Amino acid sequence: MTINRRQFMQLMSIASVTGMLPNSIFATKKRPSDMYEIPKFGNVSLLHITDTHAQLMPVYFREPNVNIGIAGAKGKAPHLVGNALLRHFGINTGSIAAHAFSYLDYHQAAQQYGKVGGFAHLASLVNRIRTERGEENCLLLDGGDTWQGSGTAYWTRGKDMVEACNLLKVDVMTGHWEFTYKEKEILDNIQQFKGDFIAQNIHVKEDALFDYQYTDFADFNEEDGRAFKPYVIKVVNSRRIAVVGQAFPYTPIANPKRFIPDWTFGINDQDMQELINHIRKEEKPDAVILLSHNGMDVDLKMASRVEGIDVIFGGHTHDGMPAPTIVKNAGGKTLVTNAGSNSKFLGVMDLDIQNGKVQDFRYRLLPIFSHLLPADPVMQGYIDKLRKPYQAKLTEELGIADELLYRRGNFNGTFDQVICNALREYSDAEVALSPGFRWGTSVLPGQSITMEHVLDQTCITYPESYLREMTGYNIKEILEDVCDNLFNPDPYYQQGGDMVRTGGIDYVCDPLQKRGKRISEMTFDNGTKVDMKKTYRVAGWATVNAPAAGQPVWEIVSDYIRRKGTIKLNKINTPKLKNIQGNPGIENYLL
Repeated sequence: MTINRRQFMQLMSIASVTGMLPNSIFATKKRPSDMYEIPKFGNVSLLHITDTHAQLMPVYFREPNVNIGIAGAKGKAPHLVGNALLRHFGINTGSIAAHAFSYLDYHQAAQQYGKVGGFAHLASLVNRIRTERGEENCLLLDGGDTWQGSGTAYWTRGKDMVEACNLLKVDVMTGHWEFTYKEKEILDNIQQFKGDFIAQNIHVKEDALFDYQYTDFADFNEEDGRAFKPYVIKVVNSRRIAVVGQAFPYTPIANPKRFIPDWTFGINDQDMQELINHIRKEEKPDAVILLSHNGMDVDLKMASRVEGIDVIFGGHTHDGMPAPTIVKNAGGKTLVTNAGSNSKFLGVMDLDIQNGKVQDFRYRLLPIFSHLLPADPVMQGYIDKLRKPYQAKLTEELGIADELLYRRGNFNGTFDQVICNALREYSDAEVALSPGFRWGTSVLPGQSITMEHVLDQTCITYPESYLREMTGYNIKEILEDVCDNLFNPDPYYQQGGDMVRTGGIDYVCDPLQKRGKRISEMTFDNGTKVDMKKTYRVAGWATVNAPAAGQPVWEIVSDYIRRKGTIKLNKINTPKLKNIQGNPGIENYLL
């Protein structure tokens, strides 16, 4: 693609932000010809993707304008949005980098710069870096949330993404939403995956060990009860790189444990430290890497408590961070990264390893702009073949978006409101509740809303809807519980995800209060107060503890959009917030 001078300067801007332009370039008077020309550095290149959520095609994805940090996290990455994020990382307002990393002027910038992601375009960039650096000098890591998030992943039980990752030549991965399939499906997919699946924090329950049906699974270790390999040693450019897996520790709480009844997860600093010590002593690695799906706040805390980890490649919270956070601990320091979501970014960490130690690094988080990267023909051919049987259903036009539809943010997004409105209308409910999932693509104003867009927002293995009677007190307790998960000052009590979305009711939220006191002044759309003792009809979906019996939510939402034709939201049930004025994790929000 030919670019003009203005576009070139914008590309140079993003290059400087993401570490592409060290002083050595200026010393040689060489400038990159495009944003993906990355100067070589060191002797080991670690490539990182995470939270792609089965998005094989290029998409639109708006970054949040609300990502509030409290206590020690206030004003620090990843809890920065909009202009505060740009200032912190030195990104020019109005640049292509500003569009990649922030929500600012999203509609206009998206029209200018186009879609992001897509595995065919990602593959082109991965292949280019491997060619430039030498394949034997590179390692590709996948942080999980890869097998879920699209219609084709649901219909193939994640197998579409396993094959896509095989074509991409992913070397190592860990997981989270992977565990929302059933145990046998998960193990079958892992056996088909050509890389290494690792997770040091997943054990077979003691009471299940006696008759565990998967003892023939190659990675199961009867001695310590681990269901999967805890780590793997990879030789990269003659250096021994230890990669440790940390799966999402709260899977049986955040997702249905009925799918994985034999496995325990969790987070344990002592276990992690003992494993790192063992690896350092017995394996003699040149570098120790943690491939994590903890969420960035949890990773930052773990990095401060566990010694001997050189780099944490993090996921789960979908934070696109242009630079790593350097965390000091008793043993030295650890670099903590997080690489966004929806195949929108590729993290590239170049390490200079000498005498068995990491001496220096360069990091850049590269946005995958599909119009700037050609589609890899092999990957594109696979994607086209995979989608062909489903194409008519995926591309069905349901209606038109009258405004930007998106999800990402601590509180209600416009597509979330569409889901809540559809649930309320379908069930004749006074209140709707919808999970605060962080995955889900965006739809631009004037764009057709397709069945694929609806599936991008709702496609899980437990999509059934429900209609229940709840008291006002019950509703408040649900809001309080999720709010404590989101704003607990101790990261180890956070489980990722955003606030449950509400339809039909507004409320006041004080993130700085303690559990049970954050939610107040609950009112219906007509201004009537919610009575704590009165019973109301509440619609929702995605129950964790027990399966519901209603229609899959995507059927309800798609029918709703078909009936409406044009989606125009007259009201969004967004809470009023208290005590967060001046917090750099919130912008363009009515307080």
